[in-house]
Amino acid sequence: MAQWALFTAVAGVLTVLLLVLARQSQQLLEAQSTAADPDALGGDDRSAPATGPVSEQFDEQPAGRSGEQVQPDTESGIESPSDASQCFPEDDSGKPAAIVDSESGREQDGQGLYGDPTQGPDIELTSTALFANVAVTQGLVIVVLVAAAWYFEIPASGFGVSADPTSTGVQALGLGVVFGAVLWLGNELSTAVADAVGASYDEALRETMAPASTGGWLVLFLIVLPIIAIAEELLFRGALIGVPAAGFGVSPWLLAVVASLAFALGHGAQGRVGIVVTGVLGFALAAGYILSGSLLVVIVAHYLINGLEFFVHEYLGVEAVFGGLASS
Repeated sequence: MAQWALFTAVAGVLTVLLLVLARQSQQLLEAQSTAADPDALGGDDRSAPATGPVSEQFDEQPAGRSGEQVQPDTESGIESPSDASQCFPEDDSGKPAAIVDSESGREQDGQGLYGDPTQGPDIELTSTALFANVAVTQGLVIVVLVAAAWYFEIPASGFGVSADPTSTGVQALGLGVVFGAVLWLGNELSTAVADAVGASYDEALRETMAPASTGGWLVLFLIVLPIIAIAEELLFRGALIGVPAAGFGVSPWLLAVVASLAFALGHGAQGRVGIVVTGVLGFALAAGYILSGSLLVVIVAHYLINGLEFFVHEYLGVEAVFGGLASS
């Protein structure tokens, strides 16, 4: 006997965990982008010269970092510690050696407190790192949902998978291609409109994921993007719309609103405009899922949308499909 409630609970917990992980990835990406653009550090111009006489700037700090008395520099007039080597000793290569702070135990490197603040987080997001993240997180989503569906005896038809050719056959495949192409054009149009009004997407995630080698592109198109399409459609359309609708008789359109909101929040790395547009796109995919009754249709459509975005913008280098609208 199908245990609809328990499976729905698993899908709900999985959704929350994915949103938390997506938020963490977004924060890492934002930190990395800030490091690449120092001007983004709260508008603080760290290269601007200090104002006021030099002597006034140093009057408030009569002692060096180790408490030694400061001595005025006879050439510049700037007061400095009597033994600067105690502040920033050099290593064998002549570069500033690391200093261990006595209170926190953390290292300083002579470039400022705990290093250069524009160097970004210790973890650097690269296309390889993002590919690995997808393989682990999205792959686990597929495994957990399939295992839970089997364990709780959820029928495949609840997800939109059946022997009907309109659900899993060539007809569904063709419909998915057409549907995906239409949604991609709509997504490109929304991007152009957003650019025209000065509210453009944050494309840092897509640019970071773009590979630099032929092998990387093959991995992206043949492994990464299919996993993303299968995992997200299985969760946001199949598990959050199809299964509750079949098991509890809840309106699939109401479920589509909730699932699309979660889908949008999971794409916060695209910025506020990206969240809104992704939410609309998610609802369009949900509508296609409800009307067709086929999970395959939306998986193909989802893959095509992502694939065309990478192929057109990152591989071919086309900045905007509707460039005339963006420049008007």
